[in-house]
Amino acid sequence: VQAEGDLDFRGTLGVAREAPVGFRAIRLSFDLDTDEPQERIDSLLKLTERYCVVFQTISNKPELTVSVKR
Repeated sequence: VQAEGDLDFRGTLGVAREAPVGFRAIRLSFDLDTDEPQERIDSLLKLTERYCVVFQTISNKPELTVSVKR
């Protein structure tokens, strides 16, 4: 598995107000060494996307609540 992402560190470091904080794009690449038919590989990818908690959280922005107590 290879994961890559695009982000502007100026936003994360707070040096450029106009620069966004966080990733603008994320790319995942899988290099499989298998004799399985493409149909099974496609099925595995679909199931992985469906049940991967991280993938689903990134793909479907969750409700976020922030609170402060003193």
